[in-house]
Amino acid sequence: MRTARQEALAVLLQPRPELKAEMARALRADGWLGEAEAMAEPAGIPGRPAQPRLVAPAGLKRRSVRTPEGRAALIHALAHIELNAIDLAADIVWRFHGLPPLFYRQWIAIAREEALHFQLLRAHLRSLGHDYGDFPAHNGLWEMAEKTKGDLLARLALVPRTLEARGLDASPPIRARLLEAGDAHAAGILDIILRDEIGHVRVGNHWYRLLCAERGLDPVQAYAALAARHGAPRLRGPFNLEARRRAGFEEAELAVLAADDGMPSTGEGSRRLPG
Repeated sequence: MRTARQEALAVLLQPRPELKAEMARALRADGWLGEAEAMAEPAGIPGRPAQPRLVAPAGLKRRSVRTPEGRAALIHALAHIELNAIDLAADIVWRFHGLPPLFYRQWIAIAREEALHFQLLRAHLRSLGHDYGDFPAHNGLWEMAEKTKGDLLARLALVPRTLEARGLDASPPIRARLLEAGDAHAAGILDIILRDEIGHVRVGNHWYRLLCAERGLDPVQAYAALAARHGAPRLRGPFNLEARRRAGFEEAELAVLAADDGMPSTGEGSRRLPG
């Protein structure tokens, strides 16, 4: 019988997107977690399909969501983010050992929700006459996972609290664009994703602060040092302050965001696509 962490590794290694999502939704956290077990890293991480073709972010063509092709490209980009999010949750489960059982249970639950998000977006993409893999995508989320695989504090700081938190800012304007284009179904999927992602980022914030306390670090200062060390992107506003507060960001962190951005924060989301 495999441990929950071994099952998470199997999800990460699975190259077929539909099977990866199904396996992630089947992950269980009520059995043998294997939390004390150190595991050697196998080849083939992460499992990837032949398509989509991965390109630099600058190589992605911008399309208007008012066209069917542009709307499909946007849904595809969101699906790609959610598929990567499955891998990110599975990776943090198998890679880091010796943590409390609650840590693994929470990230397994996150993997299941990310898989549901991917399935919802892929089904909608198929209703538009396309499928996952039809458009190019970029690899930014996984590249940061690679940079931070040797330090859990860095992983928590720069993946859930930085790259995934960008989705909190980006979701409202993307939702508005989809509604303007007449796609109420896609907007409803974005509502589900934003609701769940607030909880995911909150989990990242909880464990980040816990590790900072254990290491005697100030969370704000530690974040700045980790962001500089690993080349994290500079975050630009406007920021979704309401969602960020609900996700566990403290006022001191939000003030730093506003200061770094050089403009006042608002309750609106960033106009940039998350991830």
